[in-house]
Amino acid sequence: MRRMRILVTGGAGFIGSHFVKRMLAAGEEVVVLDKFTYAGNEANLPPGVDCRRGDIAIREEVEQIGPIDAIVNFAAETHVDRSILGPAEFILTDVLGTQVLLDYARHHGIRHLQVSTDEVYGDVEPG
Repeated sequence: MRRMRILVTGGAGFIGSHFVKRMLAAGEEVVVLDKFTYAGNEANLPPGVDCRRGDIAIREEVEQIGPIDAIVNFAAETHVDRSILGPAEFILTDVLGTQVLLDYARHHGIRHLQVSTDEVYGDVEPG
């Protein structure tokens, strides 16, 4: 069976890096694209993983990854309180960046999985 080549955006963040490790353990090929801002840390990634510095909101930086079979998007600005102080960064990454990835996936006929957080879904009710 052919290994999938998966682009994991935001893969150097806490949750993304755990997903990267799981995909590598499953035998998949992984390419990480991360901006390495406050949330991304290369030390979160296993040695030898194909890791690229880049911004999902810049089409050319996504396209430089080369052929892939799927995108899993963990890249996002986080913490709602930060969005009040700097909404532009949130719009660029969370909206425009996601649109760039969706356009890439549609153009190349590949899967795109959008990952989100509890901040989108709200608080979990007891029980």
